Amino acid sequence: MKKRELGNSGIFVSELGLGCMSLPADLAQTKNIIDAALHADINFFDTADLYEDGKNEIVIGEVLKNKRDKVILATKVGNRRIPGEKGLMWDPSNKHIMNAVKQSLLRLGTDYIDLYQLHGGTIEDDVDEVIDAFDSLKKEGLIRQYGISSIRPNVIERFLQKSSAVSVMMQYSLLDRRPEEWFQLIKNSGATILTRGTLAKGLLTNEGLERMNKTDGFVDFGNDELKKTLELINEQFKDIHAGAIKFNLNNSVVSSALVGASSSEQLLDSIIAYEQEIDEEELATISSLVSIHNYSEHRP
Repeated sequence: MKKRELGNSGIFVSELGLGCMSLPADLAQTKNIIDAALHADINFFDTADLYEDGKNEIVIGEVLKNKRDKVILATKVGNRRIPGEKGLMWDPSNKHIMNAVKQSLLRLGTDYIDLYQLHGGTIEDDVDEVIDAFDSLKKEGLIRQYGISSIRPNVIERFLQKSSAVSVMMQYSLLDRRPEEWFQLIKNSGATILTRGTLAKGLLTNEGLERMNKTDGFVDFGNDELKKTLELINEQFKDIHAGAIKFNLNNSVVSSALVGASSSEQLLDSIIAYEQEIDEEELATISSLVSIHNYSEHRP
């Protein structure tokens, strides 16, 4: 498994990362998945404090407690629940971040987080307060580096301009190419990209055409265009799963392509796909056939 640097951080993450949101609550099942990841030399694991109300962090911490020096742990902050109320409240305040990081450290069973990420963001946020909190946590040694997880270009641009963030997590895939417009901005800032939604909710796997019949379009693709596009992709790629992963990693500004897994079998499918060789010409051909959409909202 090849490694790439997160920005200019000196932290190197596996090209294939494990997005942990889909991990089962069962400890034994999650251990099987994480063990399969480690066996394949995947070292990057991404979670968030809100996944399963913190239980996701607890399970990951338990499985990795004797392997901490072998992994890069990432988690996120910014959303919090109000006791007795439904839904989430957006809270990027210094007070919340300073309290939330301590709770994440306890749940993960570690004394530091490799990558701490703002889990969203709005243009109304006091971004200086957020960045001050992250910088303070770096000085204290509670986090090594920080970044942002967002699909709002105006929020990303401002955050990168004002901070020393090393990464931007964005939903990006062959079917969602909206981030491409902002790749140069991110690269110029010295940050790199972590891609989530790499397999487009399973549409970019060998079960994609079947899954398409159960979905109502995808991002800016209507049903008819989605069907036509998926058929074209399947005609071009012998293994669409492999093609999807290689497409994301084909740009040097991408540090890691995250995949989710609810079973070790699902993860092994992605590991096998990652190991497949995809011709550069094949990638270029399919890239030219897929529409590129742009974000219509939250533009600088």
